[in-house]
Amino acid sequence: FALTVDAPEGRTTLVIEPPVSVVENSSTPSPSPGPSIQPNSPLPQIRLQPQREPSSLAISEPEIATLPEEVEQAEPASEPELNEDETNVIELPTLTDSDPFVFETLQTLQNGIALVGALAEDQIVRKFVVFVENISRGEFPQTGLPYKGLGQEMPVSEIDDNLFVMDQVAHSRFDQVVGTFVETDTDAAVIIYRMLSPLFQQAYAEIGFRNVSFDETLRAAINNVLRTTNMEGPYQLVKPSVMYLYADSSIENLAEVHKQLLRIGPDNTSALKAKLREFLTRL
Repeated sequence: FALTVDAPEGRTTLVIEPPVSVVENSSTPSPSPGPSIQPNSPLPQIRLQPQREPSSLAISEPEIATLPEEVEQAEPASEPELNEDETNVIELPTLTDSDPFVFETLQTLQNGIALVGALAEDQIVRKFVVFVENISRGEFPQTGLPYKGLGQEMPVSEIDDNLFVMDQVAHSRFDQVVGTFVETDTDAAVIIYRMLSPLFQQAYAEIGFRNVSFDETLRAAINNVLRTTNMEGPYQLVKPSVMYLYADSSIENLAEVHKQLLRIGPDNTSALKAKLREFLTRL
């Protein structure tokens, strides 16, 4: 049997052993701890066994970390979002006052100075619109052109009093004008045209085409030029009045725009058509 007793000095377990006979021993046993018991005592022998206190575990106190202070940061002011159309908006001048703006814009082209030098000096948008409208119908205006006149008479050779022949050097009068136009960067020219489109459309409405797209008229004008066929000279001319006319009625009856291409010569015509095709594909 065993009995556990809680005492102030600790927990004690009493072990009660069954009674046994005492065996004499010559050697004097060392006294055992606890209370002494007489031999042959009818009381059971009690052995005190003090138990060790459980070793205490070293428990470190938890460290309490100081939380960082939250600092409110002011968010940068968000910029207003602009769509692509808003970022590319350019305020155009009025149609009447558009010449300085148009000329300054054209001068940004690679050959802009030469191009502006070849153009008419005033009302360039209105003159360009009228010119294109005439070409779209196959006509060719004699006045109000968007480019400066050559200032040179057509050189001819006189056969008799009533018959003349256009000299081959007559075509070279247009070399500089056509060359300036052909050297213009097509992509940049299309961008400028798109930017000025509202002015072109307004000028087109002024001459009576309020519900017609000027883009379509420009395409028709370019296609009219591209449909013309080259004809080989020399060209015989007559002069019944101030203007020379083609002596061959089949040539004289051609559309005015076609006859103008004959005047600038086959080389200039081919270069002009190639540039217009390039512009038309981007338009």
